[in-house]
Amino acid sequence: MNIGFIGLGTMGRPMAEHLHRAGYTLSVYNRSRSKAEGWQGAAPVRIAESPLEVAQQSDIVFTMLTDDAAVEEVYLGAEGIAAACKAVDEGDGAARKPRIVADCSTISPVTSKKLAEILAGYGVRMLDAPVTGSEPQAIEGVLTFIVGGPKEAYEQCLPLFDKMGKKAVYMGASGAGTNAKLANNMLVAANLMALSESLMMIRQAGEDPELFLEVVAGGGARSGMAEMKGPKIVNRDFSAQFMTQLMHKDLKLAERLAESLQVPVPVLASVKQMFQIACNSGWGAEDMSAVAKCYETWTGTLIGNSAEKS
Repeated sequence: MNIGFIGLGTMGRPMAEHLHRAGYTLSVYNRSRSKAEGWQGAAPVRIAESPLEVAQQSDIVFTMLTDDAAVEEVYLGAEGIAAACKAVDEGDGAARKPRIVADCSTISPVTSKKLAEILAGYGVRMLDAPVTGSEPQAIEGVLTFIVGGPKEAYEQCLPLFDKMGKKAVYMGASGAGTNAKLANNMLVAANLMALSESLMMIRQAGEDPELFLEVVAGGGARSGMAEMKGPKIVNRDFSAQFMTQLMHKDLKLAERLAESLQVPVPVLASVKQMFQIACNSGWGAEDMSAVAKCYETWTGTLIGNSAEKS
């Protein structure tokens, strides 16, 4: 089986590397070619010149891209996946198209459903398969895939999901995976803001934020954010695992989804504004834990045991 992978950034490259180490023949494309080079291992890797070329060389194609615009360009652009499918349908005997494509990007469910409908017209099944987790989980191969689309395509991709992650959850029809991912990220961001507030309260009270994280880990307030981002905040390590600006993008998408469903989301609205402030403050390219710096700015206090009054 030939596997295609388009988008070899912070998340995509380690995901593709798990497939490569599992022995799959890969065809890869990244807009910056340097990110597509340097593979080590016995399985062959073809570096394609376009998404169209990846589609022509692959049975199943995965995409992991930044936003809706990037996804639409890869799928619908002149050198995109749909162009490869169209060439086959127009009778080009040398052309090939994939059987399944799985988009692991976090985008609007409207975009996911539109692309799935277009590709279905060419006989290609599409999954929306965004993931929970960030760079460390991608590297460790412990991502969770949240999947929408044809169930038989999901079942065929399960062995590949298993190589890249620890779990895949089938949510339902096209767009269901994307819906669940946006709701998940809304919860992640709200949890991170609550954690930041709590840590600042402890710091201002003169207590130890690291000891407070131990308290949190032992009770009902424990969470993935406290476990993964608490140490980063306390140590003021804002090196990007998942950028603040990407979370802000996801929160905007979540807000649009909530509006389309007529669901009141006052918590989401507040959290989105906090991420907007963080981006406006110049922290967009830093890890999303950098939203804690909003509280540091407002109080004039840095979070962390070595922190001094600023």
